[in-house]
Amino acid sequence: MSNLVLYLLSVFIWGSTWIAIKFQLGPVGASVSVASRFGLASLLLFAYARLRDLPVVLPRPHHLGLAAQGALLFGINYVFVYLSERYLPSGIVAMVFSAIVFFNLLGARLWFGTPIAPRALLGATLGVAGVVLIFSPQFRSLGRSADVITGALFALASAISASLGSLVASYNQRFSAPVITNTAWAMAYGTVLVTVYGILTGESFAFAWTLPFVASFLYLTLFGSVIAFTAYLTLVKRVGPGRAGYVNVAVPVVALAISTLFENLRWQPLMVAGALLCLAGNVLVLRAGRR
Repeated sequence: MSNLVLYLLSVFIWGSTWIAIKFQLGPVGASVSVASRFGLASLLLFAYARLRDLPVVLPRPHHLGLAAQGALLFGINYVFVYLSERYLPSGIVAMVFSAIVFFNLLGARLWFGTPIAPRALLGATLGVAGVVLIFSPQFRSLGRSADVITGALFALASAISASLGSLVASYNQRFSAPVITNTAWAMAYGTVLVTVYGILTGESFAFAWTLPFVASFLYLTLFGSVIAFTAYLTLVKRVGPGRAGYVNVAVPVVALAISTLFENLRWQPLMVAGALLCLAGNVLVLRAGRR
């Protein structure tokens, strides 16, 4: 697939997962939902790797890096996302999470020495500013309660963890193993970590057999985990974590469009201005790597 197709797949799938996560909250704990989701996704990726005759057994040194990737990208990151959505609307969580673009650019610079192109930095700034404009009326209406602060801190911690996970994923690709195999192992390690966390915190490992929960679980597993993460991590391999991270700035705009269709969201002037800024930022970042 071309980089543009990988980018669009990640954006449009993850743009829809924010609302799907809402159906996972309730009778089932956050760690149980996360562990179940990535455990099944890992099995599906391993099965696909075997079907395509891709290598599944990897060198022992590789597993330490994959364990770190799994802990950060598929463990800590998602537990914090699920926890933050207990306190904040999904759109606000997506807005805070969009700060990952700056973490990725800075991390790629510090870790890999990747120069930060002025066009990419400007595009990232425009994009995040656009996301803030889009959700600023909703954010102001929440006030400054302890729940809002708690939710925002969880979302910010999630973005930091996801950024570190993306950087580790980029580092792990030096072993030249297929992205499918790397992702399958990383998800498996993330599942183990979250399961241990769930046991230590006393969460009940039950499953809610209701249609909304099961349908959202299957969608998050197949599309949000297997397909979107494979596309995103392939993009990380090709263009680096800095530019690939901009996916997470465009995602809230898609989430907003879905909310318009299914939640009767009414657009306001600030939201329109913010969407235009995001569009301009997307164009700049996607063109930043061209010469």
